[in-house]
Amino acid sequence: MPKHEKNDVELVKTRVLPPAATFGSSIRAEGILLEIRAWLPVASKKSLDIEQGELTLSMPASAKTEFHAAASVVASALKDIESLPVIPREIQDILSIKTNERHRWLKDGRLPSAGTRTVKLRDRARKITFHVFDPRVVEDLSPRRAMGRCPADRRGALVRLRIGRRLLARKAIGIRWGLSSGGTDGGGTIGSNGTDIGIPPRRVKTRGVLESSGRSFGS
Repeated sequence: MPKHEKNDVELVKTRVLPPAATFGSSIRAEGILLEIRAWLPVASKKSLDIEQGELTLSMPASAKTEFHAAASVVASALKDIESLPVIPREIQDILSIKTNERHRWLKDGRLPSAGTRTVKLRDRARKITFHVFDPRVVEDLSPRRAMGRCPADRRGALVRLRIGRRLLARKAIGIRWGLSSGGTDGGGTIGSNGTDIGIPPRRVKTRGVLESSGRSFGS
């Protein structure tokens, strides 16, 4: 094979980030990438990228020495990656909360701080300081973990909340259709078990009379 063709061959190594490190968050995965890049030499930083939770280190075949050195740095960084502190934008994505909620949770103790971190903004002289959070605490607060561990009465409350929201939606539909919100009295559709399933009936106005499911209402 000609020498110039050999130089085009890439050296590639991939590593999948564990779910326990990313919490299923693409923003957290991006943060881990930036953290590992910070340990690499400037010339090698852009050689490491991430896509769908998979880290990929790629270099030309001619950079074998640099490739092995960078691969060693990446492997070392990934050993304790699950304990990497969670920064504000990551925790907001993981917990599906907004900035004001994060501040409120931090203030009332629901989201304990694991310390602070100071960084210098790129191309700026100003530095910013922010709180970071323990991944173990974040894991306990994550929606999926909380739903699985919460007591039965809490799960029941969540189910009742969802049902209440559906009932409010049905009522809104009834008002929009000009029907009563009182179930079957408003002409709702009856299910096979004899209950009102909340589907507004089709209404046809014929000769000044509003007909709905076999009923006639005064126009």
